[in-house]
Amino acid sequence: MLKDILYKVSLRTVKGNTNTAIKDLQIDSRKVSQGSCFIAIRGTLSDGHQFINTAVENGAAAIVCEALPASLKDGVTYVEVENSAVAAGFMSHNFYDEPSSKLKLVGVTGTNGKTTIATLLWKLFTALGYKCGLISTIQNQVGDEVISSTHTTPDVISVNALLKKMVDAGCTMVFMECSSHAIHQHRITGLQFSGALFSNITHDHLDYHKTFDEYIRVKKSWFDALPATAFAISNADDKRGAVMLQNTAAKKYFYSLKTMADFKGKILENSLVGLHMLVNDSEVYFRLIGEFNAYNLLAVYGAAICMGEEKGNVLQVLSSLDGAEGRFDYMVSANDRIIGIVDYAHTPDALLNVLATIKKLRQGNEHIITVVGCGGDRDKTKRPIMAAAACEHSDRVIFTADNPRSEDPLEILKEMEEGVNVVARKKYITIADRREAIKTAVSLAVKEDIILVAGKGHEKYQEIKGVKYDFDDKKILNEMFELLDK
Repeated sequence: MLKDILYKVSLRTVKGNTNTAIKDLQIDSRKVSQGSCFIAIRGTLSDGHQFINTAVENGAAAIVCEALPASLKDGVTYVEVENSAVAAGFMSHNFYDEPSSKLKLVGVTGTNGKTTIATLLWKLFTALGYKCGLISTIQNQVGDEVISSTHTTPDVISVNALLKKMVDAGCTMVFMECSSHAIHQHRITGLQFSGALFSNITHDHLDYHKTFDEYIRVKKSWFDALPATAFAISNADDKRGAVMLQNTAAKKYFYSLKTMADFKGKILENSLVGLHMLVNDSEVYFRLIGEFNAYNLLAVYGAAICMGEEKGNVLQVLSSLDGAEGRFDYMVSANDRIIGIVDYAHTPDALLNVLATIKKLRQGNEHIITVVGCGGDRDKTKRPIMAAAACEHSDRVIFTADNPRSEDPLEILKEMEEGVNVVARKKYITIADRREAIKTAVSLAVKEDIILVAGKGHEKYQEIKGVKYDFDDKKILNEMFELLDK
């Protein structure tokens, strides 16, 4: 009944009968059918209030909105609320029988590392014998069933439907990426989190949040809303790490490589074979590579301890795990032993972290050749910064298209080039065609050089003018290596 679904929703006005059966919830008027409840949300691209009449014509039994339409149709219940997006969160949770309260839901936020941390948590707890769910950029999983992913965090109705599916399948734990967009748009409002992790915060999404302070505030608001029954884990080495947890009611924990913390790590050796670390005085070998993964591993270790797992079991399983697809994925050509690395790094800080890791792994005078672009219809201010970072920390750089989306890739490349100083101009070339750029990088490489293809990672497409074309950085790099080795 509608009245049950409206539990915890802040109501202004109700016109009609709330003892109305609701078949489903919809935020897209085109998906409304007989018996649906349409929630009109003011989005970044369109305002759902413009489609209320369409929803009614399609058979909506109820309309939830922030402003009632001028004319109300008999037999339809109209509910005016303070914030439709917030209402959608609570309504979805109620409609699907509060699925997040029936399992342990742990969320991960931060600019970089969300996918790796969430994926490692899923792999760890699955290996420890639990049936787990995963909601991530790469894919969603219900136990062993893989469900394709289109957003870092799905819309609020889809999230709750997915969580209900996980509960019904017997999952007891779910690990979920929580993007800043999702927090701001209330896509996770109403969910009951058992734990929350913060990885780091750096320059990203300013096309959406406008200022860095607003970006920080949005991330922090999620921790501020956590209950006292939850745990919150933050990176003590990030200068905003303590700020994230300063107002939370949750139990606070920190992880660190550089200072005292609840979950303390120290890198003893970092090589292409993996990481040799001390974790709270236990010596462990991990298969993952790089300082950034040392942080990810500490976050995962901390969450597992907070969830009651035994230290030795956790470290033993973690030592055997690989990371997420497209995160420092590397391959080696057969003859010349050229190393190819595919990474999702699409922010200045992520690119710097990957290049810093590669430089530390370099054994001698191997050249670092970086292929990098910037996405269209996204934060433009990071383009010259990423270009400058690539040139400063690479021997050769090829600027190329990423996902240009609606923008002209040549204009994106020009904006990247503005960040390159006079000294570095001889280091780079521009090849808009991404396949040709990767091919050129391989042709420039000599024995044991290192090629980084950055920006798209796990993605299997390239989006140009609204069309997604098949494109896989790792597959293409492998093809080029095979041609090289013939």
